[in-house]
Amino acid sequence: MPKGVVLLADVIPSFLTKLCAPYFMHAIPYWVRILVCVWLSACGMLLIALTPGNTDGGTIATKMAGVVLASLSSGGGELTFVGLVHHYGPFSLAAWGSGTGGAGLIGAGAYAMATNSLGLSVKATLLASAGLPAVMLLSFFLVLPHGPLRHATRVGRTRPTRTDRAEEEEQEEAEQRESLLSAPDSPHIAGLDQKHADESLAWSRFRHNLARARGLFVPYMLPLLLVYVAEYTINQGVSPTLLFPLKETPFKQFRAFYPTYNAIYQAGVFISRSSTPFLRVHNLYLPSSLQVVNLAVLTLHALFHFIPSVYVVFAIVFWEGLLGGLVYVNTFAEISDTVPQEDREFSLSATTVSDSGGICLAGFLGMAFEVWLCNWQVRHGRNYCKKL
Repeated sequence: MPKGVVLLADVIPSFLTKLCAPYFMHAIPYWVRILVCVWLSACGMLLIALTPGNTDGGTIATKMAGVVLASLSSGGGELTFVGLVHHYGPFSLAAWGSGTGGAGLIGAGAYAMATNSLGLSVKATLLASAGLPAVMLLSFFLVLPHGPLRHATRVGRTRPTRTDRAEEEEQEEAEQRESLLSAPDSPHIAGLDQKHADESLAWSRFRHNLARARGLFVPYMLPLLLVYVAEYTINQGVSPTLLFPLKETPFKQFRAFYPTYNAIYQAGVFISRSSTPFLRVHNLYLPSSLQVVNLAVLTLHALFHFIPSVYVVFAIVFWEGLLGGLVYVNTFAEISDTVPQEDREFSLSATTVSDSGGICLAGFLGMAFEVWLCNWQVRHGRNYCKKL
């Protein structure tokens, strides 16, 4: 199955979830969201693991359905937990960032250890991994203190926010209209007016959220989108072509380059996502712009091969991971610091659409980049990418 197809099946459902869910997710209790995310994740891995390994259409469709379910869980889980950060203070953001950064390292390392060191099959490894979402249940229901959530619920009921006040005004107007139309001889008209008032209230809330989302785009969403487009275009389209003669590298096979680049990148992401207690970046466009420079430099190297050593590429890839993690965690830190409290939970959740949107765009760009760069290298006497 083409790598790009799997990538898009993994990214697009997550992107659509993050795009749409913030406008209605507030009506769903956190514990319900967690249960749904755990169920989707476990079912997705079980579908992939238990489906036979042949390549007929039904098998591929079933495996793709598993990828989609896992993607929905990932998107819903990210916007849920990022929204939770609002209730637990600034250190919780650092813990979230560190956890997401470590997930790439630990997940890839655990899979490699299970399949290589322990000799488990891919099926057995995935079946064992299907139980890991249960950790999310334990962490939410047994480890996470629920006091801040209960307090936020009580405060939300007693202190109206700007949205609540707008809704109250709409409701008062609806009640006034209903009182004029609710004479005993016109119950049907009164019912229609109440239905209209409910629809008007829902539409007013939706418009308010759209206005909030538009206000988030330039200061927060755009730099996060840019950094993800640049870094995932590097990871998916450029990195597979950053190859050197084996005698100049520590590798014995060309296929060892890409996983090594990915591991180094993930190490940089982990470090920078854990950095907010010690380092804050307020100008989000600066690291985003530097990431675009990384994309340009590595693309030019793939074309003209001017970087003298693979170890220099290692350093650039590590720097790439640092920049990506910095923009991610500092975007949410800036929202936590600057957005009014009543808008903060929605803003944190809504902004997560930028990373999935960036990965989705990079998926299309990466597929084109990899083919173009590899063909260029072959035409210019470097056919290493054909030996992967």
